[in-house]
Parts: sequence; structure tokens; C-alpha cells
Amino acid sequence: MSNWKYPGLLLLGVGVSNIGAWVYFIALNLIVLERTGSAFAVSVLYILLPISALLTSLWSGSVVDRINQRRLLVMLDVARAALVFSLTLIDSLYILYALVFILNIGNTLFETSSLIYMTKLVPETSRQRFNALKNFIQSAGFILGPSIAGFLFLIGSPETAIVLNAGALLFSALLLSVLPDVHQATTAVTFSLRVIIADWKETLQFARTRRYITLVYAFYALMIVLMSGLDSLEASFATIVLLLDKSTYGFLVSIAGIGIICGSAVNATFTHRLSLRFLIQFGALMTPIGYVIFATATSFLTAATGFFLLTFALAFANTGFMTFAQTHIPVESMGRFLSSIHVVQSACVILLTALIGFYAETSIRLTYTVAAVSFLFIGGWIVWIVQDRTKRHYFTTETDETIKLSS
Repeated sequence: MSNWKYPGLLLLGVGVSNIGAWVYFIALNLIVLERTGSAFAVSVLYILLPISALLTSLWSGSVVDRINQRRLLVMLDVARAALVFSLTLIDSLYILYALVFILNIGNTLFETSSLIYMTKLVPETSRQRFNALKNFIQSAGFILGPSIAGFLFLIGSPETAIVLNAGALLFSALLLSVLPDVHQATTAVTFSLRVIIADWKETLQFARTRRYITLVYAFYALMIVLMSGLDSLEASFATIVLLLDKSTYGFLVSIAGIGIICGSAVNATFTHRLSLRFLIQFGALMTPIGYVIFATATSFLTAATGFFLLTFALAFANTGFMTFAQTHIPVESMGRFLSSIHVVQSACVILLTALIGFYAETSIRLTYTVAAVSFLFIGGWIVWIVQDRTKRHYFTTETDETIKLSS
């Protein structure tokens, strides 16, 4: 248990921050809606997320790989707390959008930095269980966040919820500040466009020499792109095609949350019995099958079955792909590699969401079904690639040095 002292604190910090993020975003949606009465004004908040992620990922890897990740995480939590609190004092919608855009930049930096810090802090033999527990805590936030937000709206206001989220971020910063410093000092580099370009060239060189690793993780990024596109039609499909009212749709979303909690719990409980290969294959295949079931549903029961299955399997995919990346991508260049993938991923999310939204104007069910079946095809392709017996050594907990010797 002593080996889990610091990882446990890190998980607690992640959990508090994640629940707070749900409370903040729901409250922010309501604030913008109350001030403008416009659904489009609310949708801008969703558009800002992939745009900021795209622009940030162009350079963020060069930053987070070279500086003290723990110190950066603490600074980001404090800065985000200040920005979140300032949202309650802003009347101008355009200034609010600008602050949200900056917050999204901070969120992107935090996500990449935290992954690198986790990789350094948690021993390789414990990463699979840690990732499963992290997934469990984040999925619990998916359930608890909206519930806490609803309670806060009853006793206060959306502004109150946002202030409390700022407090949650400060508490997360306090937890992170007591964690050990695992950063190894490197030669100081002055950040410039030349450095960023050189880092991109180095990342592309890594992708060429470690093609199988790049291919497997790129498929995970593709899965996220397809899920983002499908999720953008989720509410419309449920209410317009399946004719579910808002409360029933809310219950359906809760079932999805229960699914990922159950999947994460199974992963955390049976870590030593679930191989990395099984996690990736099961998650890659069963997640799109869940979407296909939902796409062909004609009743609430069938739709709920699809929702539960896809999120249950997604927990396996998240744990498997993340552990794979931490095992095979050198931690000293992990930020640059993941950021380069995220650039392409964010661009594809924007493009696919717009494309799906355009075709959905003709037929929501047909568009959703075609996208879900395409996702299933991609999932089958991932299973086939991972099944290659000559690549079996990639799906162990061995270090890269041992892998090189065995190959």
C-alpha cells in the first residue's frame, strides 16, 4: 500500500479536478444560455474546445517535455482556478469566450503534462491498474459531476457552482504540490519556432522508425475522432429518431456512465488476468458494436443496451491504449509525440463533426448508422493488426530496451 501513497494522491487530485470540470462546464452552458437565450451561443463553447486543442497541440509538446511537469501542473491548476473564478465577474460574451479559449489551452497542457508525470511517477508494473483506476474515477465524475451541479443549482446558482469549481482546482493544486518531483533537469532551451520545427522533425523520425507503435496509437486517435462525430448526433438521435423525452434521455446518459464505471471496475479488479492485447482488442471491437446497436435501436431497452456496451468496452480501450503508449513511447519525448497525434485528431474531429452534421440534415438515422458501421470496420482492422503474432512482444510490460534485445 505504501507504493500507492503518491499514485493515490494523484488519483484523488485527478478525481476532484474532473468532477469540478463537469460542474463548471454545465454551469457555464446555463450562464451563456441565460445571458443570450441562444442555443448557437452555447454551441460556440463546444466549437472552442477542438479549435484550442488543435492550436495548442502544435507547440505544447515542445514545452511539456522540457520543463518540470509537477510544477507546471500546480501552476496550471492555480491559473485555471483564477480564470474560472473570473468568469463570474465578466459581462461581455466575447471576453467570456476568450477566457474559455484560454482555459481550454490550459486544459490541453494539463492533460498532456499529467500523462507524462503519471508515467514517471507510477512504476511500469502498476500502470495498467493505475490507468484503470484513473478511468474509473473519471467515469465516476461523469455521473457525480452533473448530479453535484444539479444540487448546487437548487441551493444556489450557476455562478456559485463555478466558484466552487475554482476551489476544487485549488485543492487539486494543493494535492499535486505534495507529490514528489520526478523531473530530471535537462539543458535549457530557448523556445522558438526553430525549436518547434526541429521537434516535429524528430517526432516524424520516431514515427517512421517505430511504425507499429505509431500505427496502433493512431488507431486509438481515430477511434476518438469517430466517437466525437457520433456523439455530436447522440442527443438528436435519441430525441428525434427514438422520440425519447429529456428525462428519459438523461436516464440513458446515466446508463452510459454506469457502463464505463463497471468496465473500469472490472479492469482495476482483474488487472493481472487481462492482457494488454485483450484490452485493446475487446475495446476496439465492442465499442463500435455498441454504437451499431444504438444506431439500429427502435426501443429504449435496445438503445440502453448499446449505450451500456459501448461505454463498458470503452473502459477497456482507454486502459489498453494508454498503457501501450506509456510502455513504448519514450517519456522524454512523449509530449511531442502525443501532441502531434492530437493536432491531426483535433482537425479530424472538427471536419467529421461538420460533415456528420451536414448529412444528418437529410437523415439522422442513416448518417448515424453509416458512421457506426464504418467505426466497426475500423475496430475490426485494429483487432487484425494487434493479433499479428510477430508483434506479440509489444503487448507485454517489458521495457523498450528488453523489447529491442528480444527482437
